Amino acid sequence: MRLIDASESRRVRWKNDGGWTTELARDPAGADDFRWRASIAEIESDGPFSVFPGVERDLILLDGEGIELDVDGAAPKRLTQRFERVRFAGEARVDCRLIAGPTRDFNVMARRGAVRAEVVARPLAGSMLVFAEPGEEWLIHVLAGHLDARDGDEELHAEAGACLYLDFRDAPDAGRIALDGAGELVLARFSPAD
Repeated sequence: MRLIDASESRRVRWKNDGGWTTELARDPAGADDFRWRASIAEIESDGPFSVFPGVERDLILLDGEGIELDVDGAAPKRLTQRFERVRFAGEARVDCRLIAGPTRDFNVMARRGAVRAEVVARPLAGSMLVFAEPGEEWLIHVLAGHLDARDGDEELHAEAGACLYLDFRDAPDAGRIALDGAGELVLARFSPAD
C-alpha cells in the first residue's frame, strides 16, 4: 500500500493545444511504453484524441456539460451525466466535440495483452472494503473528500487529489483493504491479461 500525493502529479499541455493532461500514475513509472496509465484530462476545445496503438482506453466524465465522441466513424457516443463511462481502442480515430464548454475526464489506459482494467467512480460514505486477488494492482483516486486506508497494522490517509496504490502482484494470498471516509473515488483494478 503506497500513497501517491497530488504534488507528484504532472500537468502538461496537449500538443494540439486543446486541453491539459494531469498524469496521476503509470506502470512502470516514467516509462514511455507503459503497462497502464491513469490521468485526468481537461478538454477545452473540439478536436481529435491522440492515438495509442495496442491500448484499451476507459474515459469517465467528471465535470462539465459533456462530450460527444465519434469513434472510427460509428454512431456518436454522448456522455452528459457525471461518472458516465465509455471504452474504446487506443488506435481508433476519435474526434471529440464539447456539448457546452470545457469538461474534466478521468482516463485509464491499459496495454492490451499485458493487463486488463476495470474502472468505476463512486461515492464514499463511511466504510467499504477492497478485495484484491493475487496478481492484481489497484489505483484508488480521491476525487473529493478524504479516505483512511487500513491493511492490518498499516494505515494511510489520503486527501482529495491523492491516490492510493495497492500492489498484489507478488502476493501469495488475496488481500482485504478497509477504506473509511467521505467523498468520491475512482477505483481502477488492473488484472493480468488472459
